[in-house]
Amino acid sequence: MDVSALEWTITLTLTIAVLAFDVWVISRDPHEPTMRECTISFIIYMAAAAAFGVWVMVFHGHDYGVEFFTGFLVEKSLSVDNLFVFLVLMSALKVPLKYQQEALMVGIILALVFRGVFIAIGYTLVENFSWVFYVFGAFLIYTAVKLVKAYSTHEEEHPEDNAIVTFSRRHLNVGTEYRGLTLWWRENGVRVVSPMLIVIIALGVTDVLFALDSIPAIFGVTQEPYLVFTANVFALMGLRQLYFLLGGLLKKLVYLSLGLAFILAFIGVKLVLHALHENELSFINGGEHVSVPEISSLLSLAVIIVTLVVTAVASLVKSGREPEVAVAGDGPDPTDVDDTPGPDWR
Repeated sequence: MDVSALEWTITLTLTIAVLAFDVWVISRDPHEPTMRECTISFIIYMAAAAAFGVWVMVFHGHDYGVEFFTGFLVEKSLSVDNLFVFLVLMSALKVPLKYQQEALMVGIILALVFRGVFIAIGYTLVENFSWVFYVFGAFLIYTAVKLVKAYSTHEEEHPEDNAIVTFSRRHLNVGTEYRGLTLWWRENGVRVVSPMLIVIIALGVTDVLFALDSIPAIFGVTQEPYLVFTANVFALMGLRQLYFLLGGLLKKLVYLSLGLAFILAFIGVKLVLHALHENELSFINGGEHVSVPEISSLLSLAVIIVTLVVTAVASLVKSGREPEVAVAGDGPDPTDVDDTPGPDWR
């Protein structure tokens, strides 16, 4: 894929401009967003992603357009699952509702930064070591197995208990008052750290863990760095609005983790097949390429769409029949978090 320096410059400039605008809007008026506000913004972001995909298809070719849409759907579906962790964090750390937008915005910016780093590392590995596809494929299959196991054992997420977050809690003089993105101040001559800093640390750690799953997955769809980057950008754009739009609905997507497990396993198998096709490891087929079928981007797109639709429909049907059933991954609604002071961090 031949992407000019001008295209990269425009893409990066627009990404930074959109993020800067979001930060400016949120910081000047911290508030609980309305459903209308979230819906309009989310539709604009999704329309922009669709328009960009069509543009790629027209100016760079049909196959690249399909790869973008496939990568975008993979990253978006993983992001929806990640929203549950954000919900748990906001509830466990008692972030007031009017400041949740600011916390999410910081989390999205951190996610873009970390994914940019992982994309650069991943691209370097892919370009220089064909065997890395074996590693990526095995890791995705392993992650899929973990998701299924977590679902079957009703294992709950506790991202707020991460070792780095716990260390920060114990070694920083954390106050109980949230003051937006003001991260520290002095009280009686003593520096006090805002609990928002702990939230940001928790989101940063979580973003790194998310990138470990999402970057191998997107490289299983396309190895074009421009498409990998833009698919991640568009998947993260609108995530803040989706957080408030889904709310309690996220708890009804009871089969989401199973659907994602199937998608990750499917992409993992695709990566392993691709690795065999490009094989250069001497202990496999004498270092020669293995003649195996490869899964096309169009087939991948179809499988992912069907999986997401079946997952959503089956989840809503089950939730409708058993509205009170407790499921693995149940999380709080953002509206469950009030404006009461934060917990005693010490």
